[in-house]
Amino acid sequence: MEAEGEAKVAISTKRSISRFRRVCVFCGSSPGKKASYQLAAIQLGNELVERNIDLVYGGGSVGLMGFVSQAAHNGGCHVLGVIPRTLMPREITGETVGEVRAVSGMHQRKAEMARQADAFIALPGGYGTLEELLEVITWAQLGIHDKPVGLLNVDGYYNTLLSFIDKAVDEGFIAPAARHIIISAQTANELLSKLEEYVPRHEGVAPKLKWEMEQLGHSRKPDIAR
Repeated sequence: MEAEGEAKVAISTKRSISRFRRVCVFCGSSPGKKASYQLAAIQLGNELVERNIDLVYGGGSVGLMGFVSQAAHNGGCHVLGVIPRTLMPREITGETVGEVRAVSGMHQRKAEMARQADAFIALPGGYGTLEELLEVITWAQLGIHDKPVGLLNVDGYYNTLLSFIDKAVDEGFIAPAARHIIISAQTANELLSKLEEYVPRHEGVAPKLKWEMEQLGHSRKPDIAR
């Protein structure tokens, strides 16, 4: 009993440190070909549990989405999945994980995930993951949000993307300050620690409050399924 009490105190202390209440994770609805991708998703879910950070994600129960959400849910974190109704038959199999919020389409999905989260992390994924990732990076560049954006660069998966971004900086298409937006690391622990220390370096250029009202859909009430 004494050891259990000490463990609870340790967890409680750790919970008070994190600046994040919820983190949004973008990732593939496929498991990928390497077991390391799946392990990284599980480790990220476990790290969220350790830091008492709730998960916001794309709502699927398959692929890397399934691994990260199940790990977070099993550890006691609140899991919020945001998914377009048309994708529910494709990306949800069996029982849903945590709270599922059905929305009308992809734009509302991204806006709702962004509204709910305090930071963003991309695991390996495909077109959809890249599209979600680049949009929140662009929003940060415009000053629409100050939330950190991280790449969990498992086995160098994002090396070529980072090289492209560095090339764009060299060629004058991305400002050096905007390169600072993207934080990368090879492990979940290292990445979350870096995200905790993130300080934005942009000049606010977007009317933030007006943008939130129009784009994040504050007046809309998505469906909730349990």
